[in-house]
Amino acid sequence: MRKYKYILFDLDGTLIQSHPGIFSCMRHALAKMGCPEPAEEVLRKCVGPTLVYSFSHFFGMSQADAEKATAIYRQQYSKTGVYENQPFEGAVETLKILKEQGYVLALATSKPQVFADMITDRFGMSEQFTVRVGCGLDGSLPTKASVIAEAVKRLGAEKEDCLMVGDRRQDAAGAKEVGVDCALLKLGYAEDGEIEEAEPSFVFNDFADLTAFLTE
Repeated sequence: MRKYKYILFDLDGTLIQSHPGIFSCMRHALAKMGCPEPAEEVLRKCVGPTLVYSFSHFFGMSQADAEKATAIYRQQYSKTGVYENQPFEGAVETLKILKEQGYVLALATSKPQVFADMITDRFGMSEQFTVRVGCGLDGSLPTKASVIAEAVKRLGAEKEDCLMVGDRRQDAAGAKEVGVDCALLKLGYAEDGEIEEAEPSFVFNDFADLTAFLTE
């Protein structure tokens, strides 16, 4: 008997390779804020966490400046960044297979809902999800835990029946806070040792491994 009924998916670094758009818009916002050109290894750390967290923790901004930089970023992202991404190999196929196998799927991302909807619509993913949950441009659902909890709530699911699939420590920590198991994929933007330190319930190399595990 299968352990899980509901599979929740992160977006950036899990379903889609989103760094081209994120990097370009981070550079744009930082330049507008008078910051020096960031190193790419620092930009990689920004794929996953919330924007306010990234601007404050990785670039030393105050809360007020981080919020201002976030607004600049999002304005640019709505014009260009939202189109500068592509699905990871096997991502779209896995969603279809899991739905056909009877799993109920949800999107649980810290990306603003409006942008997440545009991306999943563009790549034909939206129809596979029963619910899609992202943070609000108004500041609602500000943490990964709050996003996951909201997705579980909208699904009407029991926590023990859910598996969160992500790629960063924030996914594992958010799932743990909510009481949901987590699987991390080695496809995204995790730093060396990050996945092991996050101590997820499962680790998979790619979507083929994840699909095999959930359909065996």
